[in-house]
Order: sequence, then structure tokens, then C-alpha cells
Amino acid sequence: MRPLNHWPAAERSQLIGIFTDIDDTLSTEGVVTADALQALHDLKAAGLHVIPITGRPIGWCEPFAQGDAARGIAPWPVDALVAENGAVAFVPPNLSQKGPQPAWNVREQLSKRYQQGAATRARHSARMLAVAQQVMREVPGATLSQDSAGRETDIAFDHSEFTHLPPAAIARVVAILQASGMHATVSSIHINGWFGSHNKWQGACWIVRELWGRDLQAEIGQWAYVGDSTNDQLMFQHFDNSVGVANIRRFEADLLHLPRYISPSARGAGFAEVAHTLLEAHRA
Repeated sequence: MRPLNHWPAAERSQLIGIFTDIDDTLSTEGVVTADALQALHDLKAAGLHVIPITGRPIGWCEPFAQGDAARGIAPWPVDALVAENGAVAFVPPNLSQKGPQPAWNVREQLSKRYQQGAATRARHSARMLAVAQQVMREVPGATLSQDSAGRETDIAFDHSEFTHLPPAAIARVVAILQASGMHATVSSIHINGWFGSHNKWQGACWIVRELWGRDLQAEIGQWAYVGDSTNDQLMFQHFDNSVGVANIRRFEADLLHLPRYISPSARGAGFAEVAHTLLEAHRA
């Protein structure tokens, strides 16, 4: 991983969009701090596409996509918000249509889109419930994540958000999920499992097709990705312009694919540094 200031200006100036993880990338101690939120605004104001993509549930993401006046949450300045490791997203439904485009902060037209059909989701839900029960029977201390009520296409177990699971227990949970035929990833806070072929990379390709009818792989040099943990590996592998915030050092020994660059600071402060570095080249 090279220092962030080694990122060539010529590469940064060609970017048209940025994907980012949320937990421990945008957020710090569970909160998206003012500097990270301002970075999102600055990126969007500069005309870049901004798409968070997370293992968090779609229900958890709704206040940030829609806004929640009662909780004092303004909608994030993003083109879409992709949840559950690429399975489902909140998007403005007419972004991919020709003609005048809606502003990013016009949320009356917000819609939810899925990669899987309703019948498939229902079938998978029943299977995931059975696997979740098996995990909690067989792995001492394993508990479903506190955001599980908002999940529609996956299950998640807490290992570092509100409880702690040792590495051996995390590995055992992953093994049970995989033995059941599920995909499994470990983020900085959760172990996620799901049925289906989607993942963050496939979800990123899907949302670019959904929004603009374009092929992300064909224009990959014009996009960046920012992340912090092992469930970002596929994105680090595919994106030439990939950055890890400094707390990725926690997972460095477990990563087969490292980001190309690393920010000086951790979490939201690191994301703000990435945005500043990127925008420097656009303003030059």
C-alpha cells in the first residue's frame, strides 16, 4: 500500500465517481462525523458520482437515503445507497432515463430495487433463519446483529460492534455459513451471510447499469473505491484506484488483495483526506 500522496494527479483527474464502504470508512465510532459528511457534499458538488455500498441492512440505510427530520438526519448527497453487500439499493428511479435528471436531494422519487425477485427472497429468508439458529446453537456467544430487523436478503452476526467474538469463533461462524451454501464475509463489525451470487463488486456493476446503463468494468479507471476491511477485498482487487483508510492495518495480514493506496488517518478523517486528495486534481 502506497501513501495517499503517491496517487498520481493524472489518475485522480480522470475520475467520474467514487464508491465507498460505510462502517469504519465513512463512520467513526458508529457516527459519520462532520468532516466525512462534508467530504460527501464536496464530491457531489464537484460533479462526481458518489455511491456508498455496505453490508448494512437496507432498513438501516433508509434514513440516510431518505432523510429523517424527526431524528435530525438530512439525506446524504449520494446517487444511490447500496446495501446488504450489493443485493438491494435505494435509488432515484428515473436517473437512468433520458432528459432532465432529478437533483440528488429530491427524495420524493426514491425507490428500492432488488437483484433477486420476491419469490427468491422469500425462499432464501426461510433457509437463512434455519442457518442463523444453527450458528447460535453451535457457536458460544454468537448473536445476530442489532440491525437485523432491517435486513431483507442476508443475516449478520455481531463480532465487534456491541459484542466481541474471538477469531476462532468468527472462523467457526464463517465455516457454518459456507457449509450451508451461503456466501460469507467479515466486515469490521459483522459477519454477513447470504444466498445468491451478489457481492460488493457485482453490486457495484449492477447499480451502474441500473442508474446509467453503463459497464463499470469498461470504465473502471474512472472510478475509485474506499474501504477498510476484509469484505472490501473484491473491490480492492478490481479497482485500480483503490484506497484503504488507515485502520485497514488491522486486517492487513488477512487480506489477499490490498488497496493500492492508504490514507494517513483512520475512518471518517481518512475518507475526508481521500476526498480532498481526489478533488485537488479536479480543481487543478
